[in-house]
Amino acid sequence: MKTGTCTHPAVASALRYGYAPVMLLGVNGAGIAVAAAGAPKLWLLVLLAAAVALSFAVERLIPYTPDWNTGHDDAGRDRIHAMVNETLILASVAAIPLLAATVPTAALWPTRWPFLLQVLAAILVADLGITLVHYASHHIGALWRFHAVHHSLRRMYGLNGLMKHPLHQTIEMTAGVAPLILLGLPVNVASALALAVAVQLLLQHSNADYRVGRLTYLLALNEGHRFHHLKWAGVGDVNFGLFTLLWDHALGTFSYDPARRFTTDDLGMAAKPHYPHRYWAQLIEPFKRSGACHSQPSPTALGHSDNRPPQPVAPAR
Repeated sequence: MKTGTCTHPAVASALRYGYAPVMLLGVNGAGIAVAAAGAPKLWLLVLLAAAVALSFAVERLIPYTPDWNTGHDDAGRDRIHAMVNETLILASVAAIPLLAATVPTAALWPTRWPFLLQVLAAILVADLGITLVHYASHHIGALWRFHAVHHSLRRMYGLNGLMKHPLHQTIEMTAGVAPLILLGLPVNVASALALAVAVQLLLQHSNADYRVGRLTYLLALNEGHRFHHLKWAGVGDVNFGLFTLLWDHALGTFSYDPARRFTTDDLGMAAKPHYPHRYWAQLIEPFKRSGACHSQPSPTALGHSDNRPPQPVAPAR
């Protein structure tokens, strides 16, 4: 497959099959080691910066769609979204000691487990809470108003994993982290989890044409997540997981077709193609009367060629 670059075939192949392991095992592994050792949190920020730089580099060396590496007058907006929402994630970690001192906890966290297992347990619990809120955001109008900001994107690349309304980001993170805090989650485990969330968002929305084989059916990575961003109501209500697709298999919302290719024309919201583009306008839009989209397109809209998916993908049951 052409990559749209002059990348040597051997290098392209190494990146295609090595990029995800480096991010999932290398960057996260280093973060777990840093957090377990109680090293300064600054090192986690260094790892995050390295992950972002690697994400951008690989997207340019083996792009899924070269056009998605070009700014669609959205780069500045996406950087603001990323800075605001990553700050919210870090703030939630910093707030854990205060919450632990003021909110009664069950002290049930398995502190005697190996640190790696504690982080994996935290990921699975957070994944469930975030997935359920994500699912609800596609079915409850009040939540969809805020989640629609994320679905207005017209290209997929690592940074726009954090293109979210800050209120929706807060709701998702609360659903993922609150149960952990009530169980007595240690701050160092939370720090490793925060890095894992950021790495996962980079991978999930990546424009890199990387592969993970059969793990595509288990891990919530970019090959499966593109189906979630199909612009037609109902068709894109699939693959809600952040870390895994376990809960999607349980909910019957998993969908994947390895033959499907995506373009810019497949993304966005068919019911609202002129959704605000600028950052401040996107923050305000959910509070306006016009800020919600219909959960299903009207019969009139379905008769319009732009609202009918050319290749509908039904959720695998």
